[in-house]
Amino acid sequence: MKKNLLYITLPVPLITVVLLLLSNIKTDNEEKTRPMVLSMTASVDPPEKMVFAGENVTFDRYDLHERMDRELNSFTYFHSTTLLLFKRANRIFPIIEPILKRNGLPEDIKYLAVIESSLDPQAISPARAVGLWQFMEGTAKGFGLEVSSDVDERYNIEKSTVAACRYLKDAYQKYGSWAAAAMSYNGGQGRISNELRDQRVDDALDLWLVQETSRYYFRMLAIKLIFEYPRRYGFVIRPDQLYKPLDYKEITTSSAIPDLASYARQHGITYAILKDNNAWIRGDALVNRAGKSYTILIPTKESMYYRKGEKIKVHDTTWVTSQN
Repeated sequence: MKKNLLYITLPVPLITVVLLLLSNIKTDNEEKTRPMVLSMTASVDPPEKMVFAGENVTFDRYDLHERMDRELNSFTYFHSTTLLLFKRANRIFPIIEPILKRNGLPEDIKYLAVIESSLDPQAISPARAVGLWQFMEGTAKGFGLEVSSDVDERYNIEKSTVAACRYLKDAYQKYGSWAAAAMSYNGGQGRISNELRDQRVDDALDLWLVQETSRYYFRMLAIKLIFEYPRRYGFVIRPDQLYKPLDYKEITTSSAIPDLASYARQHGITYAILKDNNAWIRGDALVNRAGKSYTILIPTKESMYYRKGEKIKVHDTTWVTSQN
């Protein structure tokens, strides 16, 4: 009896050792592959080709592929900023798209404003470029905008968009390419023209340029893709999360307004709201010595407030998951 028991029990320690060894091997492998974060980050692939402003762009050459890859992944994972672009676009695009169309520019040029200012009409760069289209003072004046200590039309969405159209149409006539026109908007026509000549190439995308200008056009391409396919790149937005377009009462005046705070009160809004929608008036008064005609925007009471259950007007339904 004892002999049989000994025969049966002797292998048990050996089996236990083997099982422990196998368990340790499995644990080691799991430790090497087990995530230590709550979410995973996957690189998104750039497309093989796309169309921008009616022009075909391919990304098979290594430098074009990698430049597009960088910008597409950057916007995909720069979550808070990219979400804000969608929200602002719902208010800004309905204003600028008709102006682009009237001036004969491709609708895709709206993405230049996205890259320039993040669709903030009051943006100011470290170089003192101002407004939705980021005009420098000298360039703004050259394309018909008034810029003074009293009035700065670079902050006027409609007028600055018209000026941007003039610049870009002029550049397109020079280069015959919207890509080159867009890059000249950032780098200057003189620089693009000189580099095309000195580097002996015909396509602006083949130029060796400072990094800001080199990245510029590809940032426009990347943000277009994300705006057209938001869910593909991880953006889920409800209609009520977009910024609602504002409706305005337009008041044309050729007189000075000595006290904008009182003027705002007379029209049922605060001074802050008046300035927010008419930032081109730079002081606390409209100084109008020349008697020029200006249009002041007064937001309607109905459009100024978000109301529970309100159906927000969505400019592009591909941005949202469903209508509310």
